[in-house]
Amino acid sequence: MGQTNRNSKIGCATRVESKKVKYPQTLLLKVHYETSVPTVLDRFIQQAVMQVLQRRWDRTFSQHSYGFRPGRSAHQAVAQAQQYIAEGYGWVVDLDLEKFFDRVNHDKLMGRIAKRVEDKRLLKLIRAFLNAGVMENGLVSPSVEGTPQGGPLSPLLSNVVLDEFDRELERRGLRFARYADDCNIYVRSERAGQRVMKSLTRFITKKLKLTGSASRSVRRSSASSRPRPWTALSTASERSRAGPRASVWRRR
Repeated sequence: MGQTNRNSKIGCATRVESKKVKYPQTLLLKVHYETSVPTVLDRFIQQAVMQVLQRRWDRTFSQHSYGFRPGRSAHQAVAQAQQYIAEGYGWVVDLDLEKFFDRVNHDKLMGRIAKRVEDKRLLKLIRAFLNAGVMENGLVSPSVEGTPQGGPLSPLLSNVVLDEFDRELERRGLRFARYADDCNIYVRSERAGQRVMKSLTRFITKKLKLTGSASRSVRRSSASSRPRPWTALSTASERSRAGPRASVWRRR
């Protein structure tokens, strides 16, 4: 599953490298999705850490966050989206935080975790997982940013970072639902949607230090087509993260 490059003890664990694997997302698009597969020992320890921390942290996350959380699902997010639409919020700001897991700033992430965890040994262990590096074609590359996809701890850490984004949306009084790095915000008009999209793009890039938008578009759904309140969620597990998106469009 991967080879050990270095056996340096960190806390009570051993640091090992992961193996990077590329999975084809669709034959038509011919794109690939990269994930880092932890070694057996790493996966075992990450799972144990995740189970303890998730019980403590999950109740502190936003009620509008549905991804990688026990008792929550994409179906619940879709139901929430449908409710927003029924209330008259027919314009949707669709934000896709491109390659989010690959671009998480380690120092900012560890700073947020340090506010939740006092045990320095655990902080050192989490930092070791982030910096473990990956092995590709027999060569080990260091990890200087990002939370490698494929590890049990990565989804929890991503929710820690994006919780700040959720709280900003709540502070503004916006109606939204987020599943992992896909977020839909519901507003009443196109003008409001454009304004929200521009301000949130600045917040994502300046405050969170993440890539949030490279393209924008305004479109309407066909009245004759069956509406899908949150396309981003229904295809989240299938779509490639090849490029960032930000768009405003209307549901009828």
